[in-house]
Amino acid sequence: MAQLLVNGLVTGLIVALPALALSLTFGILRFPNFAIGAMLTAAAYLAWVLNFYGGVPLVAAALFTVVLFPLVALACDAAVFRPLRDRGPITLLVASMGLSFVLENLCRLMFGNEARNFDMALTRPYRVMGVRINFEQILTAGVSIGAMVLVYVILIHSPLGRAMRAMSDNPTLAAARGIEATRVVSLTWLLAGALTAAAGILIGLDRAIDPQLGWNYIIVCFAAAVVGGLGSPVGAVVGAIGLGVIGELATLVVDPNYRAGVAFAAIALVLLFRPNGLFGRLEIRK
Repeated sequence: MAQLLVNGLVTGLIVALPALALSLTFGILRFPNFAIGAMLTAAAYLAWVLNFYGGVPLVAAALFTVVLFPLVALACDAAVFRPLRDRGPITLLVASMGLSFVLENLCRLMFGNEARNFDMALTRPYRVMGVRINFEQILTAGVSIGAMVLVYVILIHSPLGRAMRAMSDNPTLAAARGIEATRVVSLTWLLAGALTAAAGILIGLDRAIDPQLGWNYIIVCFAAAVVGGLGSPVGAVVGAIGLGVIGELATLVVDPNYRAGVAFAAIALVLLFRPNGLFGRLEIRK
């Protein structure tokens, strides 16, 4: 039981980063970015190329990726989403699906379907009160918690965070108060890109890197964001950790292959009683 709790917490912390990125972009742009899974895959491959082909140590490769990949996210916005921004959320959702297929197949074209791994030394797991904890899990917890604290500080204690919250609450009023929407959107994509890059690297440490990497996480990522309340950063984190723990504990009674079904059951149960998610807000439209 204790081992499953630890595994679930680590899984939840991994999922929390892309779920948080998804929540941030949804809060500003009002559409669910289906390409988040393919972006995880692309970020993992970028770090792998720097590490394996470039001979860059993994820590440095990870830092370079976190710095470089936000520019990829910004380029995707400029090429795909910005020209369609006035077409409505359904159009943007379909565009994100197209972007997802493009990114995934670019990775497949360039690197094939073979599973890849980072060039790193193997380490023995630690045992604490009978619970096995490996180095990757410790690193995942540290990076994820640090990233979430940084996002909290940005959202609550910085001018960018205040502008993002104002646009999320009322874009029209925010524009009337002089908040430049284009700048806020660009900075939001940069922040979401950094979170996605960190998550892609952590997933690559947890499992092999292949073109389907993101597909294995996109369902639970959306589930976490929906359960927590789309557009709520706190909800995305709580939903991700909750689903991670529930998914692992569910293996006590169901086959591990059905863990995705647990995520859907959690969505249905939460939305039955809280249609806007745990931390979502009811929007009043006139």
